[in-house]
Amino acid sequence: MKIKAQIAMVMNLDKCIGCHTCSITCKNVWTNREGAEYMYFNNVETKPGLGYPRDWENQDKWKGGWQLDGDELSLKTGSKLERIMKLFYHPEQPELNDYYEPWTYDYETLITSKRKNHQPVARPRSLITGQRMEIKAGPNWDDDLAGGESARKDHNLKKSAEDITLEFQDIFMKYLPRNCNHCLNPACVAACPSGAIYKRDEDGVVLVSQDACRGWRHCIPACPYKKIYYNWKSNKAEKCTFCYPRLENGLPTVCTDTCVGRIRYLGVILYDADEVLNAAKTSEEGKIYFNLLDVIKDPSSPEIQSAARSEGISEAWLRAAEISPVYKIIKNWKLALPLHPEYRTLPMVWYIPPLSPIMKTVEDKVYLPNSDAMRIPLKYLAELFSAGNVEVITKTLQRLLDMRTVMRQKEIGESEPQNLEFEVGEYEKMYRLLGIAKYSDRIKLPSGLQGKTHEQLRELQGTAGYICPGGC
Repeated sequence: MKIKAQIAMVMNLDKCIGCHTCSITCKNVWTNREGAEYMYFNNVETKPGLGYPRDWENQDKWKGGWQLDGDELSLKTGSKLERIMKLFYHPEQPELNDYYEPWTYDYETLITSKRKNHQPVARPRSLITGQRMEIKAGPNWDDDLAGGESARKDHNLKKSAEDITLEFQDIFMKYLPRNCNHCLNPACVAACPSGAIYKRDEDGVVLVSQDACRGWRHCIPACPYKKIYYNWKSNKAEKCTFCYPRLENGLPTVCTDTCVGRIRYLGVILYDADEVLNAAKTSEEGKIYFNLLDVIKDPSSPEIQSAARSEGISEAWLRAAEISPVYKIIKNWKLALPLHPEYRTLPMVWYIPPLSPIMKTVEDKVYLPNSDAMRIPLKYLAELFSAGNVEVITKTLQRLLDMRTVMRQKEIGESEPQNLEFEVGEYEKMYRLLGIAKYSDRIKLPSGLQGKTHEQLRELQGTAGYICPGGC
């Protein structure tokens, strides 16, 4: 047993309002510079839709993630020899047009234009070439277009399209915020020829060493989520850092801190590194989720705590793991699911699937229906979060419905519902955490290297120089 600590995130999709605040704050902090114009470490997609980059889920095209060859895992991009042969030409390498060509507007025309009969127009110009261009795509090009042409091309609809209609009365949509999943079995780390990408031992954050990176770009097609980017100015790979400088000081990621819908939960989980490979090797894709749950260990177990201490995990981290909201949501209540577990990277950003509106055919008959009477088809959600295992999605949504039923019955004074999976008190805890939790309840991180509280660290923000933290 080799216990490691991992910073994990859970997003409650029922509360995402699609405001893109997380994307903009992340953009301003990390990629607001030349060479990174097209990068969005965090983006919000409308599903169904093609997403960003376009059609990123089509691994028949991109060859991202891992595949099972007999009893062994191998990268879909090919063997080591095959990847070496692709060093100077990689056919699965995304191009700029697969993301979008970033642009600005010719505002100078509005200022310097002479008197005319018509209003002058600020035309778009490429941020890279400076030339005039026609805008054809963007990072949120499918925003709110649930019934549009791109929605019908969603890769997740291909396996179940015969059972899903996109007629007006049946149209469904949801928002899907995405950032790097900081996986337990990251394909980008294995694919990097120069060894520049690594997973930090202390908190599980996956980073790119800018000194070691040689710009081979094998990490980009290898990542099935397409969350590594190539900086054309520095010729280096860049990706979401999980805001590790903030984590080191006990503060949450910027996207978590600024989320308007308060959908994000951040905390510590403990996992057994010796079980990661076997979980990734699960022969049946629909059961990867269950084996991934087994990798995550109970932080209150004396045996696990002893093993964690022997690996050098501090008491502050053990305490943070014990009170972690993400552990409760993922393991105790089983309300959150990983995005595309069939990629076998074992992602550590989890999603609570949405309880969408009731179908038109049943909305006049019931107040709270069964999980299969929701607008978003179970098969579609299963393709996203459980490798096609509809039973997992059904049970997850039913737990959320049970929570709502319990709280409704409590409010109107009716008798408690029967055949519940948990005690009524557990559903009340779910409600408090998912519905009305305060900032300090959603985010439970160790106090950091300085051993200061979150409030003390917030007071220090903006007062410290580069040399002496805290101002001295």
